[in-house]
Amino acid sequence: MISVAIINQKGGVGKTTSAVNLGAGLSLLKKKILLIDLDPQAHLTYSTGIKAHELSRTLYHVFRGDASVSETIIPRPIEVNLPFLKNGKKSNTFFVLPASLDLSGADLEFGGIAGREFLLKESLSQINDFDYVFIDCPPSLGLLTLNALTTADEVYIPLQTEFLALQGISKLLETIEIVRKRLNRNIKITGIIGTRFDGRKRLNREVVEKIRDYFGKQFFNTLIRENISLAEAPSFGKTIYEYKPDSYGSEDYFKLSVEIFERDKTKNNTA
Repeated sequence: MISVAIINQKGGVGKTTSAVNLGAGLSLLKKKILLIDLDPQAHLTYSTGIKAHELSRTLYHVFRGDASVSETIIPRPIEVNLPFLKNGKKSNTFFVLPASLDLSGADLEFGGIAGREFLLKESLSQINDFDYVFIDCPPSLGLLTLNALTTADEVYIPLQTEFLALQGISKLLETIEIVRKRLNRNIKITGIIGTRFDGRKRLNREVVEKIRDYFGKQFFNTLIRENISLAEAPSFGKTIYEYKPDSYGSEDYFKLSVEIFERDKTKNNTA
């Protein structure tokens, strides 16, 4: 089971979009996927068509010890026809561990508890039958994000291919390094996702080269092109593959899912 924290303290860079569509994409590649919504705004939960405000059990109740992960996760079927593939009809079910607004007080409610950094890790110790776990982090470096970093094996960082993309990233890298030294020796940054790319713009191309120079092989080859459908899909509670299967967003995120699938398969074969 590979657990991945998708993180960037800057909002609007595509964290939730990446979590949902990479999870769904790998699910369509026949991997068993769990998506964890660690953001009190519950954007991932709503983006998959689940109404967080109507739920009686969420991640908050798991943290409180009132529910287990296995009885809180929600199955989410997906069936699509992707026109850019020769055999585009694909289906599977991925799973969602939903969030709710109750998590907004996590720093206060759980801040005084011994081992508060390990709430998520201890909760997930109940399960081990998923191929990938993607954790959608809030846009901050508080207790919830710390829980994600303590739990995850890998970190993906979505970065907009714009001028200020690398501004503030040093603080995030510093936090990850502190967690690696003190709480989770196994954690490593394995994926930088270039988002909102417009190949017609010289500035975008130049920024991509700067990011690639900075991160090297950690920077995924697949770039996520600017696409309005990616912004629209969450309001319908759909993945990009369901909402607009013939869009750039659908093609790019599926291509990135394949890149991750092939990379990890190669890594496992050589391990």
